[in-house]
Amino acid sequence: MDQAAQDAQVIQAKDATIHAKDLKIGALTHELAYYKRIRFSRKNESLAPLQRDVFEETWNSDISAIDEEVEQLRDDQPCDTVARPKRPRAGRQPLPEHLPRIEHRHEPESCSCGHCGKDLVKVGEDISEQLDVEPAKFFVHRHIRPQYACRACETITAAPIPPAVIDGGMAAVGLLTWVLIGKYLDHLPLYRLEQIAARDGVILSRSTLADWVGRLGVALAPLADRLAWHLLQRDSLHADETPVPQLDPGSGKTKKAYLWAYRSNDLQPGPKLIVFDYQAGRGGRHVQQFLGDWRGHLLVDDYAGYKALFATTRAHPASQHPLEPCIELACLAHARRKFFDLLQTSQSPIAQAALNRIAKLYAIETEGREMTADQRKQLRAEKSLPLLTDLQAWLQQTRLRTAPNTATAKAIDYSLKRWVALSRYAETGDLPIDNNPVENSIRPIALGKKNWLFAGSERAGQRAAVIQTLLGTAKLNGLEPAAWLKDTLEKLPIWPNSRIDELLPFGDLD
Repeated sequence: MDQAAQDAQVIQAKDATIHAKDLKIGALTHELAYYKRIRFSRKNESLAPLQRDVFEETWNSDISAIDEEVEQLRDDQPCDTVARPKRPRAGRQPLPEHLPRIEHRHEPESCSCGHCGKDLVKVGEDISEQLDVEPAKFFVHRHIRPQYACRACETITAAPIPPAVIDGGMAAVGLLTWVLIGKYLDHLPLYRLEQIAARDGVILSRSTLADWVGRLGVALAPLADRLAWHLLQRDSLHADETPVPQLDPGSGKTKKAYLWAYRSNDLQPGPKLIVFDYQAGRGGRHVQQFLGDWRGHLLVDDYAGYKALFATTRAHPASQHPLEPCIELACLAHARRKFFDLLQTSQSPIAQAALNRIAKLYAIETEGREMTADQRKQLRAEKSLPLLTDLQAWLQQTRLRTAPNTATAKAIDYSLKRWVALSRYAETGDLPIDNNPVENSIRPIALGKKNWLFAGSERAGQRAAVIQTLLGTAKLNGLEPAAWLKDTLEKLPIWPNSRIDELLPFGDLD
């Protein structure tokens, strides 16, 4: 009997060891599958728009090339073959009405009928349109200032020199706009802009282009500062950050800096704002320094650098007086992503069930998108809050049946530990469900890093943050960034500081 008991204990210990190893293997398998997907496949629930466009344009080009080859082969067939039907084509979108039209009229060679010789009578017109474009066209503005002399008092009179954002520079506003848009919106390094100009016989050295960029960054900085001031008047914000390689002089390498992004809440009234802040690190002190004594709802991911903002009290960055804490909002898209990764790597039915429940919450947000804040609050109270309560209970019950330290347990724990911050949005009608708006605003810059590779200095990163702030806000408010920038650079030299808000890329604040 003693031997049997000992054998049973040994078997039980081995079973426990095997079970622990199975859990470890499962966790490692999930982690390995996740990193393989990140390395070789999609990093997110779906391809980023720019990435998806790259694939789609390749497929469309290949399909069109095949169609054209087939057409050429058919054209080589003898003329007595059976007539083939025309290939169906998708309906074409009308060309934009605001574009100028250049008319080309094509009249018949003769006004007489080719069959009977009688005069032709116009019965209608067949109109077709083709879209055309001219590449960047360089030209020269010649400013002529006649000088007039007064013989009596021996003085010379001439018109004053027109004010310019760069005094004495050879670049007109249109060229300066082209450089900034190319560098910061199209993510083209200055050497590529230099090559584009050289193809048209225009010599623009990189040192000259860099000089313009530096001076314009200083000139535009007050506008970005004013945008930041307006942003901090809001009582709810999004925040996110992305790493940026920065050149480390003397080492021959780069070091990691960060571009922080702060975005207004689209569910609240007022212009849409995005403000970028370039810093040498990712520490929470950078967020506290930017926000200062700001208080409100801040929607962020689970990065530890934000945690000090949500403490019971926090210190003012410029004094020892404590401030009220910010109120944390968590991103439901991040919680969803944990289950999405789990589903992709293990086809977990628990992950699928969680995704289905979260999808219902997003469907409610879609339903309330055009509602007022009061209407949306009522909708969330009637539909979202019960679903969230049910989801929390389901997660808690599922967690009790889930082995610890597994991928499933980690996905559930992520949501349960942040549940108060995750569900807080549904108690209001004007707080967002996730952090996607700021992530979407920062994504083009993150993708643009593949072109410019690194920031040359901390000052260069700060200058980029200033210009990206202005161009990004213009895009959010439906303005054409190049048109806004050109108009602003023309007005800036003589614009009074007391009316600076009128230059901001969203029009009248009222």
